[in-house]
Amino acid sequence: MHDPVPRLPSLLEAVLSVGTDLELRATLQHIVDAAAELTEARYATLDMTDPGRDGLRRIRTAQRPEPPARPEPPESPESPESPESPELIVPIHVDDEVFGDLRLAGKRAGPFTDEDEQLVRVLATQAGIAIGNARLYETARQRERWIEGAAAVTTALLSGESAADALMTVAERARRLAEASAGVILQPTEDGGMEIVTASTLDDPGDIVGTVIEPGSPVLEQLLGGEPVFIDDSATDPRMTTHVRHRFGPNMMLPLQAGGRLLGTLALPRRRGGRPYTAVERLLATQFASQAALALVHAEAQHSRERLAVYEDRDRIARDLHDLVVQRLFATGMMLESTQRRSTGTGDTDKDVHAMLGRAVDELQSTVQEVRTAIFALQQPPADAPTTFRGKVLREAAGAAAVLGFQPSTRFTGPVENRLAEPVAGRLLTALRRALAAASRRAGVSRVEITVDVTAPLPDGRPGVRLTVFDDGGAGTTVTWRSPL
Repeated sequence: MHDPVPRLPSLLEAVLSVGTDLELRATLQHIVDAAAELTEARYATLDMTDPGRDGLRRIRTAQRPEPPARPEPPESPESPESPESPELIVPIHVDDEVFGDLRLAGKRAGPFTDEDEQLVRVLATQAGIAIGNARLYETARQRERWIEGAAAVTTALLSGESAADALMTVAERARRLAEASAGVILQPTEDGGMEIVTASTLDDPGDIVGTVIEPGSPVLEQLLGGEPVFIDDSATDPRMTTHVRHRFGPNMMLPLQAGGRLLGTLALPRRRGGRPYTAVERLLATQFASQAALALVHAEAQHSRERLAVYEDRDRIARDLHDLVVQRLFATGMMLESTQRRSTGTGDTDKDVHAMLGRAVDELQSTVQEVRTAIFALQQPPADAPTTFRGKVLREAAGAAAVLGFQPSTRFTGPVENRLAEPVAGRLLTALRRALAAASRRAGVSRVEITVDVTAPLPDGRPGVRLTVFDDGGAGTTVTWRSPL
């Protein structure tokens, strides 16, 4: 008893194989290979009707080897439609649209039969379904990647990056998402052109940064107007006028615009001859550029608020410095005047005069330390985390001021930056943090003094560092911490 449809098992196997992969290119390759296997064709290709939609032009199977006993004239897999090689052409439909033509040629056992055509048409029907599913999956994956990329950019920009680093973050992330050869950001120039200010490339971007689109360029009006520009081939498009255009092919130039303000343009060129951008990629990249522009504006506003907070804090430091210095200098002056009067008019001993003058000198030294500390605080760059030990101590003091309601006094003795190693500095900052927290919990505290001294030896004579935190709460509390250097 014979099977009425001898090739039915092969057809079922082919139908099942085309739906085993959700990635579009792999699905198309399964279709081409299955069609060639099913009809015993040496050549099979799938030519896409609209290459721009999926970024694919042609999928082909490799030439099937011929037995040595039946040599055939050499034919190129690139041209299965040669007159000597009869073809079987079956269209593949996806959602009532022609996706492409499945072409088979070079059947080993004579010409293609009606049965071959019917089998391939059944395969093409299943292929249309598999392609539709692969398209949906690919679109979902692309959207997921671009959304994750936009979220990562937003997080990075709001973490406190500088303006130059923020632009590089946008360019680098967009280049990777778009699988582009370069990620480029252009900004308007004073003379009405646009200049490349940031470039992320796989190669050396040195000759790209600084490239200018001069006023009068056909593409410039669209870019300055905040319109996206899509280019099939940068090297041959007459609108492109820069000296680097010859190395690039498909390109997207997308506005970085938020709140009616044009920050610049994000360009994502691929190498010349590269895969064209699909409609989905263009849409997702445009949305990414809008999100990135909004994040740039928010990051800029955040940096402005941080700078304003720093300036306000500097005003407060200046007021505190003025009050403290004036009070101490005034008191010291009165002390010296009194000493002078007493030494000349009352006959006090030299010992008493010496002691009073010593206290006056100490007050002047303390004042100098306060002035130096305040000046150091004013020199800290806005919005930058302190990197020096002095800066870290001042940051702890500033943090305590928010709870105490006043700024603790800070004094450094000796070359603290040179003598304090990182492990010791870290332990000292921990001790300082605890002492300030304890002071903030005591009632009646109106003055806190912090002293870091790297010239104070330990009781056993070894070089050491001493931290002293005094507050005037109650009867006064002094916390002392020591460590070897």
